[in-house]
Amino acid sequence: MRPEILFPLFKPVTTLKGIGPRSGKLIEKLAGGRIVDLCWHLPTGLIDRRFRPSVAAAPDGAVATLTVSVDEHLPAPNRRLPYRVMCSDDSGSLSLVFFNPRRDYLNEVLPIGAERVVSGRISHYGREIQMSHPDHIVAPEEIDSLPLVEPVYPLTTGLTPRPLLRAIREALAMAPGLPEWQDAAWLKKNHWRPWHEALAAAHQPAEQAVLEADDADRRRLAFDELLANQLALAMVRAHTRRLSGRATKGDGRLSGAIGKTLPYRLTQGQETVLAEIRADMAEPQRMLRLLQGDVGSGKTIVALLAMLAAVENGAQAAFMVPTEILARQHFETLTALCAEAGVRLQILTGRSKGKPRQEILRALQAGEIDIVIGTHALFQDDVEFADLALTVIDEQHRFGVHQRLTLGDKGRAADVLVMTATPIPRTLTLTVYGDMDISLLHGKPPGRLAVDTRAMPLSRLEEVIAGLQRAVAGGASAFWVCPLVEESEKADVAAAEARHDALGKLFGDQVGLVHGRMKAAEKDQVMEAFAAGRLKVLVATTVIEVGVDVPDATIMTIEHAERFGLAQLHQLRGRVGRGGQQSSCLLLYAEPLGETARARIAIMRETDDGFRIAEEDLRLRGTGELLGTRQSGFPTFRLADVAAHQDLMEAARDDARLIMERDPELNGERGQALRVLLYLFERDAAVKFLRSG
Repeated sequence: MRPEILFPLFKPVTTLKGIGPRSGKLIEKLAGGRIVDLCWHLPTGLIDRRFRPSVAAAPDGAVATLTVSVDEHLPAPNRRLPYRVMCSDDSGSLSLVFFNPRRDYLNEVLPIGAERVVSGRISHYGREIQMSHPDHIVAPEEIDSLPLVEPVYPLTTGLTPRPLLRAIREALAMAPGLPEWQDAAWLKKNHWRPWHEALAAAHQPAEQAVLEADDADRRRLAFDELLANQLALAMVRAHTRRLSGRATKGDGRLSGAIGKTLPYRLTQGQETVLAEIRADMAEPQRMLRLLQGDVGSGKTIVALLAMLAAVENGAQAAFMVPTEILARQHFETLTALCAEAGVRLQILTGRSKGKPRQEILRALQAGEIDIVIGTHALFQDDVEFADLALTVIDEQHRFGVHQRLTLGDKGRAADVLVMTATPIPRTLTLTVYGDMDISLLHGKPPGRLAVDTRAMPLSRLEEVIAGLQRAVAGGASAFWVCPLVEESEKADVAAAEARHDALGKLFGDQVGLVHGRMKAAEKDQVMEAFAAGRLKVLVATTVIEVGVDVPDATIMTIEHAERFGLAQLHQLRGRVGRGGQQSSCLLLYAEPLGETARARIAIMRETDDGFRIAEEDLRLRGTGELLGTRQSGFPTFRLADVAAHQDLMEAARDDARLIMERDPELNGERGQALRVLLYLFERDAAVKFLRSG
């Protein structure tokens, strides 16, 4: 149960004064629908109203606060023209400009002959000095009510600064004082103030420096969030470790037999990570390991050899992948490899229905299947194993911590191996996989040719299409990935449909289309036709980033490459060059190229090392974008910037470890405060392990 002290923070924003259903929806879209979300919505700029020149000395474009006399109202002859109020001081005249104003309101706040303090942005038109729609108009005796420095918050269409600022101020007033969860010596060392004070200060910047990631109050809040994340992961890990594991040690007969049939030798990288995995499986504690390998580094064969250790031990293994088509591809590949050794494989996906499904479930439960390959369908309650010893999850960030554990729970403390083809910078690995041991798979199997990567402006599109026609006529298969259009999946689909129509005029029924709004079965059908060679060009949104292996595809064209992140470009490029033939990747960009986009394209042409690319990606765009909606599965941080706060991430991990050593049940004084922290940052799922472990 969430502690009572936090109840006010988790009320809907519509309980705030002046926030109705309409503005509530806009605030929810911008920051989130609860009061706590407004607390986390920090300012990104400030307006300084302390500059108080005379009218004549007010520079063009500056925000200034002026004391003037109201001389004359000049109503507009028609509604299209502005209403002007002429004012002056000893140095010159100022024209206050209003569009579509209420006359009675202007007469009330700017009575002729009165002195007023006005604050807003100055503009010069010829010799006239103007201020359009002043932000503040007050009488001289009310000048104390004028905010000298105002925070500027990110907005969304339809929401203006005033109501948002009011709502945030009210939300902050409702934030309670909370017990201190930070270590006293650590607080003192960093000169950090209590949570409530730090939160208030971050929302009241007096100068630009307060808005930076290295400001003390912002660092305090970021550390709170990172500590909640790391402590939750440490608790999951401790819970997993507490469950009794099993020692699984293969005798090598199956892996040896299969090793002989492989057309190549394992790379040094594959041998190393396989040794780490087997050593873990042989221990009586439960394995929870992440295998991070670059695109095409040969993770699947490592997974198979690990699963064979379980089968040699008389147990079963499960291999879970994110898409139906990938499940089928793995099933075909592994069946061919295991044919000689007599390993019994089966596939279970959402399409397995009726009697065939019942027969698979019966065989699994009876121990007649050694390795099962499947999708989310493996999570279902009626899937039971005779003796599951190892679960391999080809993750691609699609499954969270708790799903990882759920599949592990289907066996008697089954070992869990999670694989990802997205190299992640070390700091981010801590945020997502802090509960796991990590193996890094470097290098690529022999015979893999580097993909020839080129960049071209979109103005040469006709040449590109002509080249594509020649390649397809020569038997090539090609991907054509359409641009990311802001954050709108609808617009992404529209862009893909338009490109599909255009290419369809040239290639007829040889062109297919896949996008995120299609049903899974439809998508799989198109992908299968492409993999089988019935389609020669596949137009797609970024849904093909993961989960498709088409060895015959040799061309990858990425339209508007400047809109993609580096890691994404690298993932997309990894879809080609999977067979033995030379492949190419063409990055089409719109001119002029910005500095960051130019750097991304240069790195793509320079290297195909995913680990280096991941670090560069983090450096070029920080985590905001890197952990955006397109990278599902990453925790999204509201206060921490993993690029700027790397030192805090390491410190949070160390602190979480220390807490688990000293007070694993969080029963002490600090432990009780840490429980509040976990609920505050909605990491409360971890709290249940305190009771259930």
